Amino acid sequence: MNRLQNPKAHRASGILMFPSPSAKSSYDKMSEEELAVAYINGASEAFDILLERNQQKLMAYILFVVRNKDIAMDIFQDTFVKVITKLQSGEYQPSGKFSAWLTRIAHNVVMDYYRRVHGDHFVDVNDSNDMSCMVGDGLADEPVETCFINEQTLTEVKQLMDALPAVQREVVFMRFFQEMPFKDIADATGVSINTSLGRMRYAVMNLRRMIKDHNLQLQLL
Repeated sequence: MNRLQNPKAHRASGILMFPSPSAKSSYDKMSEEELAVAYINGASEAFDILLERNQQKLMAYILFVVRNKDIAMDIFQDTFVKVITKLQSGEYQPSGKFSAWLTRIAHNVVMDYYRRVHGDHFVDVNDSNDMSCMVGDGLADEPVETCFINEQTLTEVKQLMDALPAVQREVVFMRFFQEMPFKDIADATGVSINTSLGRMRYAVMNLRRMIKDHNLQLQLL
């Protein structure tokens, strides 16, 4: 049993686990749904492949939101402990969206961290005050290029994102860096599409304000 399959050993190690070459087999050709089912049915090697496929993207998402490598590593480890627990307890139902399910667990762990740090002062846009009516229906289907003109602009805007609230950074990262549609963002974060749109709208407004305040010459549409 490897460290991620043993939550206590996993926590004690404090390091990111990579599957060994011996774990690579016919499971390589399976979809993530098939791997999850195989692991549930007792194939520990299937989890190694799931971890290998998702660890880089998931770690990038967590790190982008929390902005601290040590905290991000703890959240990453906690996420996979929860994933293991949920898989082993039968809480996962194959739906063709394993990555979205995984992201939703990570999102919940991130939000739990912020609640522990900030308590009741953790404020967010909710369904009662979202601003989706100001965005328009087209935003949900707009390609990335219509919001940021070129790669250099994207790099500069990324530097400003550190100043955004965590939930706004999260939706911006999912939308522009992972290119997730708003429906998938809503599913992953456990909110309505309107709330996801509202978070994006506030994020764009805040970015534009920061650009103006810093007198930056960024081409935002």
